[in-house]
Amino acid sequence: MFGNEGVVEVNIREFLEEGRKYIDQNNPVQASEKLYKASEEAVKKLAEHFDIPEHGEARGKGRWTAPLLFGAVRRLSEKVNPEILNWWNSAWVVHVEGFHEARLNIEEVKIRVKHIEELVNLAQKG
Repeated sequence: MFGNEGVVEVNIREFLEEGRKYIDQNNPVQASEKLYKASEEAVKKLAEHFDIPEHGEARGKGRWTAPLLFGAVRRLSEKVNPEILNWWNSAWVVHVEGFHEARLNIEEVKIRVKHIEELVNLAQKG
């Protein structure tokens, strides 16, 4: 993910579209996985673009952790758009309750897609 040393650019929109396909297939677990991945990659891209300290820390560690993602979201919400925090919270619910715990039905996943899409759209503008 870091640098240009043979790393392929992540297509954030592709994860979003895959999530939508799984929604159409009534598969909330797989939809949740892809939607969260789109959100996570969007936060990473925004953190890099806006030179958020957590990006540098993740680069130094060679990976992102949940605390670094949450810190980046907080800073991005303060610096760029306060809605980022809400969009991320929807993504986190999908990640934990939809993917890991498999407790969300398709309607609960669907209602959160618009928030994840906002986050993806913002990342692709930057």
